[in-house]
Amino acid sequence: MNRQLPFPILTAEEAAILIHDGQTIGFSGFTPAGAAKAIPRALGERAKAEHAAGRPFKLGVITGASTGKSLDGALAEADAVAWRTPYQSDALLRKNINAGKTNFFDMHLSVLQQWVRYGFLGKVHAAVVEAADVTPEGEITLTTSVGAANTFLLHADKILLEINQHHPSELYGFHDIFEPEDPPARREIPLYSCRQRCGDSVVRVDPKKIVGIVYTNEEDEVGGFKEPDAITNKIGQNVADFLAGELRSGRIPNTFLPIQSGVGNIANAVLGAMGAHPEIPCFEMYSEVIQDSVISLMESGSLSFASGTSITVTPSVLQRIYQDLDFFRRRMVLRPQEISNNPEVVRRLGIVSINTAIEVDIFGNVNSTHIMGNNMMNGIGGSGDFTRNAYISIFTCPSAAKGGKISPIVPLCSHLDHSEHSVQVIVTEQGVADLRGKHPLERAREIVKHCAHPNYRDELNGYVHDVIGGHTPQSLNHAFTMHQRFLETGSMLQS
Repeated sequence: MNRQLPFPILTAEEAAILIHDGQTIGFSGFTPAGAAKAIPRALGERAKAEHAAGRPFKLGVITGASTGKSLDGALAEADAVAWRTPYQSDALLRKNINAGKTNFFDMHLSVLQQWVRYGFLGKVHAAVVEAADVTPEGEITLTTSVGAANTFLLHADKILLEINQHHPSELYGFHDIFEPEDPPARREIPLYSCRQRCGDSVVRVDPKKIVGIVYTNEEDEVGGFKEPDAITNKIGQNVADFLAGELRSGRIPNTFLPIQSGVGNIANAVLGAMGAHPEIPCFEMYSEVIQDSVISLMESGSLSFASGTSITVTPSVLQRIYQDLDFFRRRMVLRPQEISNNPEVVRRLGIVSINTAIEVDIFGNVNSTHIMGNNMMNGIGGSGDFTRNAYISIFTCPSAAKGGKISPIVPLCSHLDHSEHSVQVIVTEQGVADLRGKHPLERAREIVKHCAHPNYRDELNGYVHDVIGGHTPQSLNHAFTMHQRFLETGSMLQS
């Protein structure tokens, strides 16, 4: 950090002046981990000033995935987002999307970087990227995520760096930056185990593109998760018991298989239950997000290695990592999201995918993104990348929500993200439905019997019994009766 750098040192406000209305900006960040902060906040303030003066100021915003309050939150508050992709989780941005103020299109995270390279999203005018270090030659060490930052850096017209001194330059070596060639020159991705590296520790850019550096010292804006409760703990135990049964049957090898896990309370409970299960050996992860529970499993010896694209942990856990960098450097690696989520690698390594559903219908289709069919929640994220190509694909959800007023198990999903052709196992706190090798009626009976809440079982069984004929017994007249009842009365329960 003490080296002399040939790049202009700017304030965040000076950097924001270099970005103009109507431009498309690639921001670093995969979850709040590694997300740019100071420049987006300054852009939000600039947008407010421009709007107050009667001038337009809106941007196309691309990131790796969701970000924090200083990026998505600040830009949404300033009404500075014309369009957004590929994933978000900010409450105000979500409100703007569902109100039609911000155009949002949902994408599988693994294809984002190639879409940028292909030109499908138009020109990326600037990359605004958080880094731990940069050399005069343009060698950039990222911080707690890669996401799509490497592609933004390589393909944007100009680069603005936030050098965040909260993160040590000793993060050099945690990243494995590999960007495949585009068709027709593309070759296989040379990864044959979770631990293997195939790229570089830094992103190498033309230093002439770096038009400014803003120095910061800020924590990632990662919030904590709720403590596990009886329901999430039971879901976790059901998943762990199912996987232990697959081990006993020989359908999973004795050495086990790499795990992909989504983010959140259920995911933490699942990983915790797996780490504590006496029949599940020490395992590896090939996933997107390395979260608090993963670090605890590493420290306890239950998890030997984790490959991801972000370290999304609470500040206290991140300090544990920084206090023992050599220990964790041997046990984790951060890759670009088109590698961490790549279908080729997922299928090759035999990943067991575990993701969370908003709702599941009785034939095995899954909705991961929309509430009551029309309101976007966050986006599909990487769940489709893993589900479609997994060795075993698992979806989890509680059997009831909103104090029992909603059944996530329904006759027909109000929005479809993952079809019955990709979904193999459903798990709630009630039990496990193994859908492999079952025809639609068998799947319906299995899901209702083992996963539906008792308060909804009779109605769901009645639906299956009453609908006659066809390969998939579905009634277009009655498929959304439970949804309509909720919209009319505030509850899916029959009176």
